[in-house]
Amino acid sequence: MGVKDEPQKAAVVSPFIKSFAGSIGGIAEAGCLQPIDTIKTRLQLDKAKQYKGIVDCGKQIIRDEGTKSLWKGLTPFATHLTLKYALRMGTNAFYQSLLRDKDGKLSDIRRMGAGFAAGITEALVIVTPFEVVKIRLQQQRGLSKELLKYRGPVHTATTIFREEGLLGLWSGAAPTVMRNGTNQMCLFWAKNNFDGLFFGKEEGDGRVLLPWQSMLSGFSAACLGPIATGPFDVIKTRLMAQQKSDGPARYKGLLDALVKIPAEEGFLAFYKGLLPRLLRIPPGQAIVWAVSDQIVGYFEQKQYE
Repeated sequence: MGVKDEPQKAAVVSPFIKSFAGSIGGIAEAGCLQPIDTIKTRLQLDKAKQYKGIVDCGKQIIRDEGTKSLWKGLTPFATHLTLKYALRMGTNAFYQSLLRDKDGKLSDIRRMGAGFAAGITEALVIVTPFEVVKIRLQQQRGLSKELLKYRGPVHTATTIFREEGLLGLWSGAAPTVMRNGTNQMCLFWAKNNFDGLFFGKEEGDGRVLLPWQSMLSGFSAACLGPIATGPFDVIKTRLMAQQKSDGPARYKGLLDALVKIPAEEGFLAFYKGLLPRLLRIPPGQAIVWAVSDQIVGYFEQKQYE
């Protein structure tokens, strides 16, 4: 394949290439997994226990609002994922380049640090405003657009800006930072280690994993984040769903929600929506890595030719 038996130095692909690879993977993920994300959001907002689980939630949405309602918020979701993965992969590669030693090596601790920093960056720049818009659209119920407060992504964003100010688009930023930072810390560390554990692949060695291999290691790595960050994700959703027009805010912030939710609903309320997150995030990461590994691997191989 044009790869030397014992390369002296690992190939390092430009952050721009990794950014491009991530964006293509994000487009593929969004189209496939939006219904699971809609169900997850409805379950997390279900304080009245209207839904009995994932299947029941999906059935009720289809029955009451039509099948297309499972794709509510797709435009901001797809745009969000495309930009998010471009930023995530690119900034992670950038932070890794800053943390490598003189031989180009990256310890596990430094790899986790780069992932955490990439997660914080994407949370503040991309994730929070897009998720606020997406969640406001997903929480609405009904078929008639005339009866809905928000009639589309742009209308939602402008309405939030008009009623709540610019910072309204960054509602729930604190738990989003904690969720995404921890997620990416786990993801990039685990993906690299699962590549090595399952297939003997080392970063920059010029080998390209087969798509199914990338999917397996990406899926396995992505299982860690949702379990570690379940409480932050629930709090993030609750804070983003609050609207000034509904009256005084139920939760004043991250710490207030951290106390109120288990006191009022029990500790397991922090893991509402965990199963649909596990049904969405690991398969989504499997798709993203299957695409991005092929693109990054192509450019790695070019350095060994």
